[in-house]
Amino acid sequence: MHVYFSGIGGTGIGPLALIALQAGFEVSGSDMQESQYTHYLEEKGIHLSIGQSEDLIKEIHATHPIDWFVYSSALDQFKSTHPELRFVKENNIRSSKRDEFIAHLIEEKKLQMIAVSGTNGKTTTTAMLIWLCKNINLPISYSLGAKIAFGEMGAYTKDSTYFIYECDEYDRNFLYFFPHFSIITSIAWDHRDIYPTRSSYNEAFDQFINQSEKVLLYQKDAKLLGQSGDNKRIILEDSNELIDRITLHGLHNRQNAALAIEAAHRLTGHAYDELVQIINNFPGSNRRFERIIDNVYSDYAHTPEKIAATLQLAHEINKDVVVIYEPHNNDRQKTIINDYYSLFDSINKLYWLPTYIARKDADTVQLTPKDFLETLDKTTNAQEAAMNEVLAEEINKAIQGGNLVLCLSAGGGGSLDEWIRKTCHNGGIHG
Repeated sequence: MHVYFSGIGGTGIGPLALIALQAGFEVSGSDMQESQYTHYLEEKGIHLSIGQSEDLIKEIHATHPIDWFVYSSALDQFKSTHPELRFVKENNIRSSKRDEFIAHLIEEKKLQMIAVSGTNGKTTTTAMLIWLCKNINLPISYSLGAKIAFGEMGAYTKDSTYFIYECDEYDRNFLYFFPHFSIITSIAWDHRDIYPTRSSYNEAFDQFINQSEKVLLYQKDAKLLGQSGDNKRIILEDSNELIDRITLHGLHNRQNAALAIEAAHRLTGHAYDELVQIINNFPGSNRRFERIIDNVYSDYAHTPEKIAATLQLAHEINKDVVVIYEPHNNDRQKTIINDYYSLFDSINKLYWLPTYIARKDADTVQLTPKDFLETLDKTTNAQEAAMNEVLAEEINKAIQGGNLVLCLSAGGGGSLDEWIRKTCHNGGIHG
């Protein structure tokens, strides 16, 4: 079967393309722009096109007929005009979002889904669970929204029983599944373009819990949803003893690690002591407080709750912190702009970049850095910035002054994350 993945450079679609390739499918795809992810996939032997047009997909279909067209949620807004969607419809090619293909794969390969969901911490917790399973020699298949040093972003293992999946609530993706075991990392209202009210967001998680055979979550989130412990719902105390035994930097990382340990113990029966020892050597994942060079880190934190947690981690390492912030998606920013008021008060300096637009907004009114800066506490030392030589020099000055520089960034082509890597690599920023 030939599966064509549209939006293959995304962190949801890209790993799935790798899994499909390893599972024996013929794989190709496309993305609107090249990025570190598209280069990564090409290195793994996946043929992909940069640019999305009817001519490109028509040429591929003519020589290698496409059986299934899998596309990202970003294409939904172009249902009637997107050239690839139009082509597959005219040629009666099966098409779906990623969830339908994942369900097909799980059924065909007789796998059981271990789902990691929640507002923040999904990627890190999924990576931690993968790390634990690899170190106890448990064969697994998995999909992860970040690169890791100890495996691929997505993997299919023939003799695996479990499929570990970073199960995103955006576009209600997670409601397509009925997992064998689910982990809820945290719940804090997000994706307000999909969930217009806090109650609608919580109700989606309620439904997800009801669709799971077993669920592991923290007491604060169980209380938020009105869930109580039973044979199906495993509720961890917010300050459980596992957290105190974990030595990783960042309270949120220690909390996520405790969830991963508890899940691994429940699934495999391995002793807590062994699992704690393994997790304390967890090497981290790409773009989750990732060290780029000495004193320069990149992190994907993009909600107020996650930003606060990442700042807490940074301050465990260095009391002097400078932040370069690239907001993520204009539609989200319109709903959280007032939540930034005192968020950055603990740092020495804040540089605010233009918002990274990953998905088309419902309207064309774009918030500017000035709009955000006007809402901040007057004690916050903040200024507007752009990705250029001036910013690079400011970062060098911050490093020389003994600061830890934290880049809170979106991902993909043209993002702060891509710029900081290139600038450090070229010697424009040096630790």
